[in-house]
Amino acid sequence: MSTDENRNNQAAEELSEATEAAAEEAQEQDPAGTEGEGSELDTLKAQVKDAQEQVLRAQAEMQNVRRRAEIDVEKAHKFALEKFVKELLPVADSLEKAVESTDGGENAGELVASIREGVEMTLNLFLTSLGKFNVEQLNPVGEPFDPQQHEAMSMVPAPDAEPNSVVAVVQKGYLLNGRVVRPAMVVVAKADSAPKIDEQA
Repeated sequence: MSTDENRNNQAAEELSEATEAAAEEAQEQDPAGTEGEGSELDTLKAQVKDAQEQVLRAQAEMQNVRRRAEIDVEKAHKFALEKFVKELLPVADSLEKAVESTDGGENAGELVASIREGVEMTLNLFLTSLGKFNVEQLNPVGEPFDPQQHEAMSMVPAPDAEPNSVVAVVQKGYLLNGRVVRPAMVVVAKADSAPKIDEQA
């Protein structure tokens, strides 16, 4: 129990004791009892009850404030790196483009193959480092389109794919502790009944 809750409980107990003492004193002064004494006792009891309810409400409000503060602190710790992660993502994009540009298949020279291997190792090291800070890459090819995590760049006919599924990723997305830092830019399979957007443009 917190210090503030102890103080509130102590105040309620002191108020209750004071009221009971006052009631006993009134009883001693008028042992026979009168209508006035009974009325005053009822008033004191009502005041005690009101004070106790106020103390309980104050305790509940303090618990809510403390709980909200704990949640805010937890979020601040989990997502303090969000801006830093956003600044690093273009580095990952550039490394991926470098790997893709050196993909010459069997005709690639030894120098190009060596450069590709080095860049690929650097990219893997970089992504592993991001993973240590709970940064997760989104590469949703074949998955259903999710507007919470994906940004549709275009829709194309894809008879072999499920309608509204991702058929290509233009730019990969990233999550930080499950929160979207950057949505994946994707190409989505068009449903047969979907309107032809290009003709309307």
